[in-house]
Amino acid sequence: MSREILLLVDALASEKNVSRDVVFSALEQALASATKKKFTAEDDMEVRVEIDRQTGLYSTFRCWLVVEDELLESEDREMTLAMAREKDPRAEVGSLVEEPMEAVEFGRIGAQTAKQVILQKIRDAEREQLLTDFLQRREHMVSGTIKRIERGNAIVECGKLEAVLPRDQMIPKENLRVGDRVRAFLLRIDRAGRGPQLVLSRTSADFLVKLFELEVPEIEEGLLEIKEAARDPGMRAKIAVKANDPRIDPQGTCIGMRGSRVQAVTQELAGERVDIVLWAPDPAQFVINALSPAEVTRIMIDEDNHAMDVVVEEEQLAFAIGRSGQNVRLAAELTGWNINIMTVVEAEEKLQAEDNVLREVFISQLDLSDELAGVLVKEGFTSLEEVAYVPISEMLEIDGFDEEFVNDLRSRARDALLTQAIATEEKVESVEDELRNLEGLDAELVRKLAENGVTTRDDLADLAVDDLVELTGMEAEPARALIMKAREHWFAQ
Repeated sequence: MSREILLLVDALASEKNVSRDVVFSALEQALASATKKKFTAEDDMEVRVEIDRQTGLYSTFRCWLVVEDELLESEDREMTLAMAREKDPRAEVGSLVEEPMEAVEFGRIGAQTAKQVILQKIRDAEREQLLTDFLQRREHMVSGTIKRIERGNAIVECGKLEAVLPRDQMIPKENLRVGDRVRAFLLRIDRAGRGPQLVLSRTSADFLVKLFELEVPEIEEGLLEIKEAARDPGMRAKIAVKANDPRIDPQGTCIGMRGSRVQAVTQELAGERVDIVLWAPDPAQFVINALSPAEVTRIMIDEDNHAMDVVVEEEQLAFAIGRSGQNVRLAAELTGWNINIMTVVEAEEKLQAEDNVLREVFISQLDLSDELAGVLVKEGFTSLEEVAYVPISEMLEIDGFDEEFVNDLRSRARDALLTQAIATEEKVESVEDELRNLEGLDAELVRKLAENGVTTRDDLADLAVDDLVELTGMEAEPARALIMKAREHWFAQ
């Protein structure tokens, strides 16, 4: 029998042009499968078969995974640590305990099963090689024919490869049928399931960029560059373009003669309207360009929150926001800034409210009259830190401020800051260790939480995501994860 195995291995390895190790591995899997079928109707046991590569003799072992007592789910596949130690004193949680068992006889059925396993391995290897060759060509744009539709997903034949275009990656209201030729962007390689599979997208912003690269040869030549892209698939899109040659008009080049180039892209995208925006290194100018066709009156930047307040005239408000907020949403996605559109009246009201808050801070913390606090606000002071540390020469330029008053004012500001720092430190010290040591929290976050009265793990767990975002300036997803981490002990109880 051992000689028969060695002969079979040599024959299959030669016939299928694979290594002997691949054949041995397939035989071991086939024998393990046959053993499980012989001893149990269900796949309830773990079996390992080991074939000696020199003699062809093989041994069969039943395996159990060692787990904690309370985590035992299947006695056919798992074993508690105490039971495992009786069989092997060196057993640890997570290790395997093996026990020799009766081996099945290798016969015609075993050979046939092994051959099937080997053929499957060869098919997988061929598909992997085709995929490797495809990826080496760096082809991100894929063209093919729809072979069939499965559960709303289109299976696309791309040469010798098959790809899937998921329903959620198709352009809305797009009606694709079997036999249609389609172009799409290679979104990712899905290695789950039966071998690697290409996953395509027609809604990705990268698909829009690749289409323009095909239509505008100046991009491939390096004379023109697409810096950013944003899409509302099937409806509207924006691309930001930059000319690397001063003689080129980037917008006109992408539009083409009588709009031929942009129209070709629009037709491929089922009528999706594309705005071509001039990219600018200055973020404020880039936002202004991105909001076109709306005309911007002025813009105010909040670096800390990575946001901009964009002020427009009343009659420009609808253009700036767009239908259902589409224009401002795409502009925000294109530029990477949070954009808040407001009218001139709303901007004045907001500015007045901020000035009033700041005036109250100066009155209460610096013991100033309303008039003097108003002078500081009018001169552009926005914090106690600026009052405390701005050069004396700048403050002496303010009408009515002499050196004695300026020094006294700076001293008051520094005292106020020191008092605030001591108060903050006391709040931080009151934070319980269970919260302080929570995974995902750093010293700065602990300080922000303490300043807002969040000093225990339960305080944090009680917060809503929006509340935590507002208190700390975190992004929504990390805030949600942090709150769920704080709540873990509730579920454990």
